[in-house]
Amino acid sequence: MHVAAALNAVGVTAFVLRYRVGPKYHSSVSLLDGQRAIRYVRHHAERFGIDPDRLGMLGFSAGGHLTFAVGTSNLQVQASAEDPIDRESSVPDFLVPVYGVSNGEVRGRKASEYLATDTKVTAQTPPTFLMHTHEDDIVSSEQSTLFYNALRRAGVPAEMHVFGYGEHGVGLASGDPDTSQWFQLLVRWLRRSGFLTDLDRVEINQAFAFHDTIEHPLGMHWVTLIPDDPNAPIARVRLDPSAENSLKIPASHGPVPGAHTLELRRISHTWPFDAVGAYQAIDKSQPILNEDPTLSVRVVVEPNGRIRAI
Repeated sequence: MHVAAALNAVGVTAFVLRYRVGPKYHSSVSLLDGQRAIRYVRHHAERFGIDPDRLGMLGFSAGGHLTFAVGTSNLQVQASAEDPIDRESSVPDFLVPVYGVSNGEVRGRKASEYLATDTKVTAQTPPTFLMHTHEDDIVSSEQSTLFYNALRRAGVPAEMHVFGYGEHGVGLASGDPDTSQWFQLLVRWLRRSGFLTDLDRVEINQAFAFHDTIEHPLGMHWVTLIPDDPNAPIARVRLDPSAENSLKIPASHGPVPGAHTLELRRISHTWPFDAVGAYQAIDKSQPILNEDPTLSVRVVVEPNGRIRAI
């Protein structure tokens, strides 16, 4: 319940699933409960006041395996089902398995109970945030890396953190100031992935005269759009002279409409980047922008993807 409360504290609606679990029930039975839970919440999304297209699943240990299993199951929509709940998709929009078992056979324990899920990953598997600890001697961090590697091969967005310290079952790790950072990293990932806002991300494709505003020859820069809305995703792109004064960010990584701070940060004076040449340190006493030594400007991203200064 404390995990649900932590999610509530950052504005995320949380439901706690009590599912049938071993040794009395096989994980195939647990899977049915997990699928039904996703369908039930999605079907009643309007009553709960939530977005049915931003529905995730988080599970720890055995619950992590359930999260893996629900996210990789083939059972999605049964259009002809008599029960309207069963007509909903049973696949979450994102997964958060925490020190979960992804493949019992590779683990070498309870292989028949924790069936392989990493082998079922496809390009349609939901984006996934994985957390594990190196010290976990009950469920090895290999169980997370197996799934992460499968996601990477399939081209699915993912993020994984393996912390050096923490036993199995560490939960939120509230007594450990280091390992406890995993929850804030999760919140940042949810934000960056666009799961904390109902606004659609927009494509940026706009002429941007950086050469006219930069005192020194353009090398490599990061352009970052940081939204005022703490739930909206940031957007970032690297620029170099090949960009030809054009700022391009695809909608998949773009910002949402609204007020932002646009930051321009030089990461190299030289272009093309020469990894074997002499290192050229950035002179911090020299501003990059002629008119704004703070390297930031206030802008608004419009619904059509245009950026205008405030």
